[in-house]
Parts: sequence; structure tokens; C-alpha cells
Amino acid sequence: MPLQLIVFGLFAIWLVTGIAPAQEYNAGAIKIGKVWTREIPGGAKVAAGFMTVTNTGKEPDTLIGGSIPFAGKFEVHEMTMAGGLMKMRRLEPGLTIKPGETVVLKPGSFHVMFLDVTQGPKQGTRVKGMLVFEKAGRVDVEYAVAPIGARELGEGAGKGKGGGHSGH
Repeated sequence: MPLQLIVFGLFAIWLVTGIAPAQEYNAGAIKIGKVWTREIPGGAKVAAGFMTVTNTGKEPDTLIGGSIPFAGKFEVHEMTMAGGLMKMRRLEPGLTIKPGETVVLKPGSFHVMFLDVTQGPKQGTRVKGMLVFEKAGRVDVEYAVAPIGARELGEGAGKGKGGGHSGH
């Protein structure tokens, strides 16, 4: 198969899904990838963000905050299931990533919360945001916006199964 045909095919997939390939971000020993959020129903006041964070250094670092233009507050949360009940809590002072560790922020687990949402992001777009780490400092990132209910980046419309925080 000619290279031009392969490149055209990948470009066509990108156009159809509306989500560009995930970017990677670096700040000191911290590596961040697969940064995404999802579209939320109109009127929803909360949303969540997800990503993969790797600490390549020799000391722990902590994700302590951040910001995104469409929300008044940004918090780091953990969701767990205990006795069939969903339990969510804000992590204070944040999420610590140990040396050599990779932490995946995903639906139903660690995630960042966007509170006091003024206007939710639209599927297929990208939204600039910022993360703050205790040692690595500020990192500018871009969130790919997946469909409502998506459970992972790149998941097509209609495949997601509820979950998340759009109903809080």
C-alpha cells in the first residue's frame, strides 16, 4: 500500500473522529499524555478531566491543581467503590506520583474535576488548560474533547456508558 494512501487514511480517521492524536507534555521529571475530557450535557455544572502522568525523576511530585477556561474551580479527585457505593473525595494536597510511577487518571478512578462550569466543551474540539505540580510547576496542556459518556480517549459517539460527573 503506498505511503500516501496510508497517510490519507489516517487523516480521514482523524477528520471523522474529530480528535487529533494525543500530545505529550513535559515539565521537569513529569511526563503527561493522553489528556482529555468529554462533552457534558447542557446545563451541567461539573466536568472531569483525564490523563496519564509519569514521574521519571528520583523524587515524588504532586499534582496540586490547575485551571481550564470554562470552569471556576479545578480540583484533584479520587473515585472508589465501597460496598456497592460510589465514593468520591478531593485529594489534599493533591495526587502524588512516586518516582518511576505512571498514574492513569480515568473515569471511575483518579481524575481532575472542573467545577462551576460556565459552558461545557464540545466534542471534537480541543481546550487549552493548565496543570500545577508541586515541584514541576505549571504545565500548559490541551484537552481533547470526547463524546458525552466516553470511557476513554478516542471512543466513538454512542459507545460510552454513563459514569463520570455530568450528573452531579
